[in-house]
Amino acid sequence: MLAKIQKWGNSQGLRIAKNLLADVRLAVGDEVDISVREGIMIVAPAKRIRGRHSIEDLVAKIPEDYQPSEVDWGKPAGKEVW
Repeated sequence: MLAKIQKWGNSQGLRIAKNLLADVRLAVGDEVDISVREGIMIVAPAKRIRGRHSIEDLVAKIPEDYQPSEVDWGKPAGKEVW
């Protein structure tokens, strides 16, 4: 498939067909890793942990003396069942 690099404002961009994005499981807003090897530009999905964070890393940041407590959210405002 041929594509053309185009100017958008002060930037340049490359439009990628929707079916190509679907083939590599990418969508608008996803991060990609761009590299060059032997004069060839390679665009690959960025390696990522679901949601950018791992549960292990998040739990490791919880202070050892942390004590969870109940939060009062107030009275129901709609048709909530408590």
